[in-house]
Amino acid sequence: MGYKVAVVGATGAVGREMLKTLAERAFPIDDVAALASERSVGAKISFGEDDLKVQNLATFDFTGTELVFSSPGAKISAEFSPKAAKKGAVVIDNTSQFRMDPDVPLVVPEVNPQALAGYAKRNIIANPNCSTIQMVVALKPLHELAKIKRVVVATYQSTSGAGKDGMDELFNQTRGIYVNEPVRSEQFTKQIAFNVIPHIDSFMDDGYTKEEWKMMVETKKILDPAIKLTATCVRVPVFVGHAEALTVEFENPIDEKEALKALKAQSGIIVIDHRTDEGYVTPAECAGEDAVYVSRIRSDPTVEHGLSLWVVSDNLRKGAALNTVQIAETLVRDYM
Repeated sequence: MGYKVAVVGATGAVGREMLKTLAERAFPIDDVAALASERSVGAKISFGEDDLKVQNLATFDFTGTELVFSSPGAKISAEFSPKAAKKGAVVIDNTSQFRMDPDVPLVVPEVNPQALAGYAKRNIIANPNCSTIQMVVALKPLHELAKIKRVVVATYQSTSGAGKDGMDELFNQTRGIYVNEPVRSEQFTKQIAFNVIPHIDSFMDDGYTKEEWKMMVETKKILDPAIKLTATCVRVPVFVGHAEALTVEFENPIDEKEALKALKAQSGIIVIDHRTDEGYVTPAECAGEDAVYVSRIRSDPTVEHGLSLWVVSDNLRKGAALNTVQIAETLVRDYM
């Protein structure tokens, strides 16, 4: 038995990755519609060995559609995700629009699959922020082992987190610098080529950016409301793959060997931690991979019970498309 599926925002970087992931994982589909804005109508987009013609989201009738994978941007999702849900479709939404809605589950299948039990309240399920997803996958087994009190995280986020236009800006600036062209910044607030920018999303009144706020509040909703977290989110000149440096304080004793064992046992994690040259994973090595990679596990001597670790993942896959498809797989297996 297959499902009637629609992918909203199909021509974007995440939408394309969703179609690729659905095909790779042989998700049971009888019919799939690729939806985007009017300017993309008629364009062809790959789905496995087939090509799909892009249809107009604005005029698409969701009647009979059972599952919608949505990643068109928050404003568009705010309009069309509820429309699809009212037509009876279950929408798995990759934007920030519904994440903190108390009636919308915010789900990472390796961490809190039980939250899917409440999906029918609005027929919308939220996919968390990419940087949150890889972090909570790594934190889950450690939290079960010793109970996390506080997390300090610095992220190193690739330009693909800003979509195709962000990646293009990195490429064009890099090329331009080599031929002495003036640097033009349109997608980012400052030059991204050969630079790092401690600013992702808009600033809030308390001095944090909205990206940092997302990591704080989403971690509480997904993992444990008692966890305290502070984040500094940085855009770096990398095309694909987010990295995070985590320092974690626990309520109970925990040592490196216990942490290593728990992380290795966690679904979705690959531990590569050798205290030698090349004994860790970088964004360039995780691009195109499904796993969350954990390296550099070590004690933090500045607190009574503390660990530091390095976490890397492909933000377009586990940070977006793969997690969305895994939500759908769990949903149809356990609830539909």
